[in-house]
Amino acid sequence: MNSKLKILYEDNHLIAVYKPAGTLSQGDKSGDVSLMDEVKKYIKETYKKPGNVFLGLVHRLDRNVDGIVLFAKTSKGASRLSEQFRLHSVEKIYHAWVAGIPLEKEKTLINFLRHDPNQNFTQIADEGGGDRAELAYETVKSEGDFSLLKITLKTGRHHQIRAQLSHIGHPIVGDSKYGSTIKLPDQKIALTETSFSFTTATTDERQTIELEIPKKTW
Repeated sequence: MNSKLKILYEDNHLIAVYKPAGTLSQGDKSGDVSLMDEVKKYIKETYKKPGNVFLGLVHRLDRNVDGIVLFAKTSKGASRLSEQFRLHSVEKIYHAWVAGIPLEKEKTLINFLRHDPNQNFTQIADEGGGDRAELAYETVKSEGDFSLLKITLKTGRHHQIRAQLSHIGHPIVGDSKYGSTIKLPDQKIALTETSFSFTTATTDERQTIELEIPKKTW
């Protein structure tokens, strides 16, 4: 992983960082360096912090997705951020390139999802047989046999966007696990978290961080 962090926002309690595709949000059994490791190192070195550095991870992105990850630098920041997630006051927008052109330019998808942790795979279940998942998409544009979708999450289920778009016949480009026939570099899939809105921990200001909308590169 590139040790040069791209910091998108920082105050006394919170720090938002760009996560490239191929990078873990937090460490796992692979032992690979994670974004969390890099942010802790940055805080320790920048602010000359002795001992262990506190860093709270309230949400995460799949390894092969790029986008914005917001960490808490203090326990107060972690508490306030967790509360916002519980109250659904955090707003996240994604953009995805998918195979095909949706018949309906915009639509709300509601499914029930069941995740298999052994296979790390999420499948559509019968109503009541899994966790309710809801997202809304709108088609931004189409290029050839591919479309760029803007996606607003209403719930935050494991692999939700990937499973729901695959279910309607429009897998995300590069996502071979969910039906794409195209491979992209760095294990990337064409899904980017492009906007993240939250309220600061102490001043109650509304902050929105935005990234550039991904271009078609294949």
